[in-house]
Amino acid sequence: MSEPPLHRDTDLVLSVEDVSKSFDGFKAISDLTFYLGEGELRTIIGPNGAGKSTFMDLITGRTRPDTGSLKLHLPDGHDVDLTKFPEYRINRLGLARKFQTPSVYTEHSVHDNLLLSLPRARSLFSTVFYRQSTADREAIEEALETVRLQDHRDEIAGNLSHGQKQWLEIGMLLAQKPSVLLVDEPAAGMSDDETHRTGELLISLAGRHSLIVIEHDMTFVRQIARDGKVTVLHQGSVLCEGHFDEVQNNAKVREVYLGRGKAA
Repeated sequence: MSEPPLHRDTDLVLSVEDVSKSFDGFKAISDLTFYLGEGELRTIIGPNGAGKSTFMDLITGRTRPDTGSLKLHLPDGHDVDLTKFPEYRINRLGLARKFQTPSVYTEHSVHDNLLLSLPRARSLFSTVFYRQSTADREAIEEALETVRLQDHRDEIAGNLSHGQKQWLEIGMLLAQKPSVLLVDEPAAGMSDDETHRTGELLISLAGRHSLIVIEHDMTFVRQIARDGKVTVLHQGSVLCEGHFDEVQNNAKVREVYLGRGKAA
């Protein structure tokens, strides 16, 4: 289930090394190597078909690599081989994923959405006799404050705006106390104000959590990657990595992704 820690020169939370994955002869991921530092906010960009979604699927256990290794580095110094765990076990290890379309309980209040997301036993006995603890209340209040939905705690989630639903789902993931948060195109469908506020939210989470954010909106990428690194995927491999300006000015990146007026 776990292996002795690898020797590492820096504090890493996730290591993906020489990973490949094919579907019916199509190589979606090809010899991909990627490292995520503890508390880091990493943005991943790339054209359609670059392998971004498959990469997330591999990390979270939705699919298995053909070759290579994926390791989660736990705070206690042990390295967990993610290829040996089902998706739900990987989630319990502290890897939480948010898909592009918000997934909330639309018939329940904002508060109850967060309550239902708390990491607690789900047996019939525990559910029937559950009483909200001080720790549970504090976790809910912290999530509400972080995503700035305190004033909407009693509102039915289905009545929230698109942006608010996105923030609620992020709050639901935060209530699970993840070490790594994977976020897929959080700015999609948002207004300019909502997009900027989402960027502020993700930036505020860095340090307390490690984040991988997939995004196409380059203005948004510039905002959240101002102090971090951007990884560019192309044909299932890392084309380049660096600060936003370095990536934006890379000739190969401009050719495969940022060209045709997409640079910001």
